Order: sequence, then C-alpha cells, then structure tokens
Amino acid sequence: MKLVELGKTGIAITSIGLGCWQFSEGKGFSGKFWPALHKEDVLKIIEISVKGGITWFDTAEIYGWGASERILSASLQELDIQPGNVFIATKWFPAFRRAASIRKTFPQRAEMLSPYPIDLHQVHMPWSLSSVEKQMNQMADLFDEGKIRSVGVSNFSRKKMEKAADALAKRNIPLASNQMRYSLLDRSIEQNGVMECAKERGITIIAYSPLAQGLVTGKYHENPDMIKKMPGPRKLLSAFKPKGLAKSQPLVDLLKKTGTDCNATAAEVALAWLVQRHEGTVVAIPGASKPHHAEQNVRALNLKLKNEEIEKIDQMSWKVLGKER
Repeated sequence: MKLVELGKTGIAITSIGLGCWQFSEGKGFSGKFWPALHKEDVLKIIEISVKGGITWFDTAEIYGWGASERILSASLQELDIQPGNVFIATKWFPAFRRAASIRKTFPQRAEMLSPYPIDLHQVHMPWSLSSVEKQMNQMADLFDEGKIRSVGVSNFSRKKMEKAADALAKRNIPLASNQMRYSLLDRSIEQNGVMECAKERGITIIAYSPLAQGLVTGKYHENPDMIKKMPGPRKLLSAFKPKGLAKSQPLVDLLKKTGTDCNATAAEVALAWLVQRHEGTVVAIPGASKPHHAEQNVRALNLKLKNEEIEKIDQMSWKVLGKER
C-alpha cells in the first residue's frame, strides 16, 4: 500500500482516509445532514476500511458534539484495532470561542476518542474570536506536551494558512494540513492560491466532499427522485436542480466511460483522479454511509489512472465549470 507524508511531519498515511461526519447519530446541527446510522453499519464501514488498507479517520467535535468521535473509538475497540495502528484526526470548533477553548475542550476530545491518541488536531473554521497566531500557539502547546502529533487547519484561505504556518514555524512545528472542499466540481483552491501555497510550503490538502456530495457518482443523474429524499439542505443547492444536473452530465459520462475501461465506478475514478492529479499534495476523505461505499473507497485507493485519463478528466472538469483551459 502506497503511503504519502502528511505535510512535513514525517507521518505516513494512505492517500484516502475515511471522513466520519456521517457518524454524527443525527445529533446537533451538523448531524441533520445525515440519517442516523445503525451501529452495526458503522462497525462494518470501519471494518471494511481498515481491512482494505485505509489507515486513518477524520472526525470533529461538531460532528454530533462528540458522537462521531465516540462511535469511531467504540467501533475500533470492538474490532480490536490497537492504539497506534490507525491515525486519528479531529477538529476544534471555533465559532464564538477564543483560542483558550482549544486547551479547555481538549480533554473532552481525548476522552471521546480514548484510548486512541489524537494524531492530528485541526481548527475547523477560521471563525475564532482570537487571532490565528493565538490559536496556533495553543495547538503548539498541546504538541510540545506530547498530547497531539501534528497541527492542521480547515477552510483557511491562503492568507490565513500562511499566518498559521508562520506562527507554528516560530515554535519549530510544521503546519501539517489544510482541510478544504475540493472535487472535480469545485476546484476553487486551484485558483485562489491555496493549492499553490500548499505546494510551496509542503502542506497537505485534505479534500473533503471529494465526490461533490455524491454528484460525480452519477446516482442523482440516473435517478433524480433520490434528491427529494435527501436529508439536510443539499437538495436545495443549484447543482442538484435539473439545470445543474444537466451541466455536470458530460463529466459524469466521462467518469463512467473511464470506469468501464478500468473496471471501476465513476466515484472510484473521481477519487483516484483527486489524489493522483496533485500526487503528494492532496489526500481525500470520502465518507461512507453504507458498507458498499467503504468498499468503493478501498477500490479507489488501489486504482491507478493513466496520465492521459487524468488529463482528459481534468479538461472536462474545467469545461463543465465554465473555465475551459
């Protein structure tokens, strides 16, 4: 299994991890985006992921206010996965909070995930009432005390990302990652300087919503009636309206054709493209609300696209986005 380095931390992870937002058990605002999953399904999803070679899991405080963290830990324990054999990432939620909350809430994060250590602790949004520098110093204190192995941010612009990296550098700690929305239907980080900065500074981009909330799988194009049954506000987005589906149809068609040529689904091709187009810089955290989604993630991890396939998909993606190159 090919591993990639997380930033400049010396820590090796698989290019695809498992996003755990969907384990929120329907709790809190963020939990309303997903139906509550049966514990047996969560256990199976995690088991398939681990057995398939996926080495890491990304969760967060706001995912059910600890529900996702708790069920992730419980499932790993039930599967007899020993601490240290998987990599765990979580996030502090900064809205209406100051930097001191990072330390104050850390014991809760550690308790929820116990006995698994927190390998990557991230600032979830650039919304804190305190400066980026103060937030990074709080994270650095946890790092220096051996309570976390690496520090990351999420949804940070290039400017804020640079501030975070500079603040940590003063403490001789690398900024490991910036978790950003990134998919074939959302490539804004390639245009706003975030991807460029990541490559310049050796910071990993962790791509969330890598399947564009399921759009690139083609399932909503095939069966638009599924959209009406979706929980949360996704169904209200323009991309899920008839005009939006028609716009993305050519990309979905190409992903399916490419998949037919290499015995893969459109989703697997899309995930493989994401981590191979900027290999060494981008890793992805697709979710999985059903066991077969986890199987799909594992197959994507092992799918190798040809350079010409990567380029053709790249061009079609920009064309669909109205930015033909």
